[in-house]
Amino acid sequence: MPATTRRQFRPRLIPSIAALVALVILLGLGTWQVERLAWKTDLISRIEAGLATEPVDLPASIHKPADWDYVRVRVTGRFLHDRESYIGPRLYPRPDGRQEQGVHVLTPLVRDDGGGTVLIDRGWVPLDRRDAATRAEGQVAGSVTIAAIARVPQDRVFMQPDNDSTSRTFFWLDMPALARIAGVDRLAPVVLQADASANPGGLPLGGRTIVTLKNDHLSYALTWYGLALTLVGVFVAASFRRREEP
Repeated sequence: MPATTRRQFRPRLIPSIAALVALVILLGLGTWQVERLAWKTDLISRIEAGLATEPVDLPASIHKPADWDYVRVRVTGRFLHDRESYIGPRLYPRPDGRQEQGVHVLTPLVRDDGGGTVLIDRGWVPLDRRDAATRAEGQVAGSVTIAAIARVPQDRVFMQPDNDSTSRTFFWLDMPALARIAGVDRLAPVVLQADASANPGGLPLGGRTIVTLKNDHLSYALTWYGLALTLVGVFVAASFRRREEP
């Protein structure tokens, strides 16, 4: 009698081990993205809630800076204009669509309530107005109340240039170095980004807090899980081999 050909599920050992390892990795990546989705959704909700509230008084002591990230606050004190620094470059969108280069002015504020010194990001100035003498009107004297959004300083990221404390030029917020320029032992653990209230003379331009948080973790999770499902399908199809029987 002629032999008949049948297909049987007979997976090989090495491909099975490789497929199992790849499956574990893909499922792990998908699960990690699901966890990131929950974290990012909570973060966005917290930021939106913080930005939607009225400003609250910044406490004299901040024990958990993360709890104050993206919270609208107000603080009263006296600027140390002679101790200001600059962080940049920062672009400012002009009405004609042109992006003008400049820097943000960082000025220490000695609080009236005895809460020490806090760094204020007063906003953007063009490069030709970086020198404080060119915007003397904006160097407000005496006690002022600032409404701002609190931000936790971010650590230096990969390939960011070195700061130049001598010229007070910063690319990232080195708080100990900024404290030395301010003439204090330490600054508050948050930086206050001033709101859009106009300064005398028009500069600096506040209200430059930009919130751009993408939440693509669901699509990433579906991609990893989809690849895992595809891997299972390919493995099963490849494991069926022909076998001739009499």
